[in-house]
Amino acid sequence: MKRVKAACIEQTLHFQLKEELGHAAAVQAVKEEYTRYQNQLTRSRTRYKIVEETTLPDDSILVKIKKQYNNHDCGDYLD
Repeated sequence: MKRVKAACIEQTLHFQLKEELGHAAAVQAVKEEYTRYQNQLTRSRTRYKIVEETTLPDDSILVKIKKQYNNHDCGDYLD
């Protein structure tokens, strides 16, 4: 029988600008969306680590993140 000892998921997330908004408003909306995402992870007690955060030339945000998967132990993935 096998058991999961540790689990972690690595994702690349692109917080894109909304085209229907003006540029300044779209940039502000992207920053707010990214902050809400981080707050949601914290509220749900999901362990995570931002590996890389990049602001692209169009002011959208690209984030590489490692996070806890289904409340399993993360082992040393987040160290």
